[in-house]
Amino acid sequence: MTPTQPAPAATGRCVVVGASMGGLRAAEAVRKAGFTGEIVVVGEEPHMPYNRPPLSKEALGGGLDPAALRFRIPRAAGDVTWRLGERVAATDLAARTVTLENGDVLAWTGLVVACGLRPRRLAVPGPPGGRHVIRTIEDVQRLRDALSPGARLAVVGAGFIGCEVAATARELGVEVDVIAPTAVPVERPLRRMLGAALQRRHEARGVRFHLGVAPVEFRGGDHVTSLLLGDGTELPADVVVEAVGCVPNVEWLDGNGLDLTDGVLCDDRLRVEGRADVVACGDIARFPNPLFGGVPRRVEHWSMVTETARRAGHTLGRALTGAEPDPAPFAPIPSFWSDQYGMRIQSFGVPDLGAEDVRVLDGDLDDEVAVGYHRDGRLMGVVLIGLRSHYMRYRALIAENAEHDRGGAPVPQDRVAERTVGGSRA
Repeated sequence: MTPTQPAPAATGRCVVVGASMGGLRAAEAVRKAGFTGEIVVVGEEPHMPYNRPPLSKEALGGGLDPAALRFRIPRAAGDVTWRLGERVAATDLAARTVTLENGDVLAWTGLVVACGLRPRRLAVPGPPGGRHVIRTIEDVQRLRDALSPGARLAVVGAGFIGCEVAATARELGVEVDVIAPTAVPVERPLRRMLGAALQRRHEARGVRFHLGVAPVEFRGGDHVTSLLLGDGTELPADVVVEAVGCVPNVEWLDGNGLDLTDGVLCDDRLRVEGRADVVACGDIARFPNPLFGGVPRRVEHWSMVTETARRAGHTLGRALTGAEPDPAPFAPIPSFWSDQYGMRIQSFGVPDLGAEDVRVLDGDLDDEVAVGYHRDGRLMGVVLIGLRSHYMRYRALIAENAEHDRGGAPVPQDRVAERTVGGSRA
């Protein structure tokens, strides 16, 4: 791609579409890069930027205090104009405008795409009442109100969000069934060996799994009372959580000739398809990471939102002031965590890339454990359950292995401990 350079404009208007953490960090970075014009952030939710990971954990289990979730607004973003509770309907990249659903048109000099994801909904017939998703403060408030002790909860989807909801609901005294088409929970990111270990932990606390099957019908009047599964099983349920992944919010970008097949395609400076005046960040940005092969990928990890937003905002701010972008390669190490029953699960690197060679590196699968994911003998990702003191060691090893793939010094293999379980690998 040959970026189309905008005319230098320290003034003008930068519009940020998306008022979550990515929008905030991008606005901050644009200002820090020297842009002195107006910055307008448009967000669908009525809230100032807040921290989402606690929604399916502490906020669901202990009650919700929206004020406690809000981010502090840094000084660099202190003069940003926030247009909250407003939705962008379309953009015209050639004319450099965005159109809001209320008909307002905002001209821009620079545009940040930070609009993130929305929960995927199940295309299953049945009543809408009692069916929930988790993405916003309002979602959690509604679900928390429904999770009274003794209630029957069906979680459809056994990824991290589904498992976190199941764990929190059990701690609230709720009866929990988890339904998923996979062989084990969290199968795609963790693979079968560690997914099976996680399943045992949930089952020991009373969660019932129905795996290799999916719901085909929700039954009830206006409100769900049961689920019919594909194998003919009918599960009673008072509450359903649909935790089946998310969809990038790209519809408002249609009509501009962009590749929107999986988020927004960017280069490693987060510029959108050759435009120096348009950048993307967060869950929606599909960009190449030279540490992991340089293939453009979206990464739905909390840490990546901040890292991509700062990179994108810096790139745009520099372009708008006539400066060259940062020439350093953008090579962040993805990481995230999940809390379930008081245990901390941490992942870093890209375990998916080492899915065919999974090994226990340290500890025990039914206790604290470190599991490594390898490709061609090289460590691509690590997942820890507990073992918090090992985090920096394994993170450094992943970075060193990745650097070696790019031509750096090899990592001595005796630095990577390995112990197979039952002689098997996932």
